[in-house]
Amino acid sequence: MTFDEIRENFELLDDWEDRYRYLIELGRGLEPLPDALKTDATKVRGCASQVWLISRTDDDVGKLSFQGESDAHIVQGLIAVLLALHSGQTADEILSTDTLAAFAGLGLSDHLTPQRSNGLASMVARIKADAQAANAA
Repeated sequence: MTFDEIRENFELLDDWEDRYRYLIELGRGLEPLPDALKTDATKVRGCASQVWLISRTDDDVGKLSFQGESDAHIVQGLIAVLLALHSGQTADEILSTDTLAAFAGLGLSDHLTPQRSNGLASMVARIKADAQAANAA
């Protein structure tokens, strides 16, 4: 599912309870990470829940792909939205995207707890750092 499709679906949902349910549904659609990939190196610091993010670069086309998982349902949904937004982009595209503004456009910024907002910022920082590392490689 693309980020634009997610945004359109969010616009169809008037009630925030429905939007949270949709977010949780998106998270349930993610493939779980193998336990072997849940390491200190892949763990995202700054999240109240457990979060792991993995990035890969397709050397042929220079696009990054991401996988992620969390032990919290809503955070898992946030990961799904992040992956829809950034997977398949080049490092330059990721670095030039205002990810938090994209989330604000969904109305999520106003409806996340401070802890989840901090966790989201940590996940975004990790994705941007991985994009910078891919550019440097």
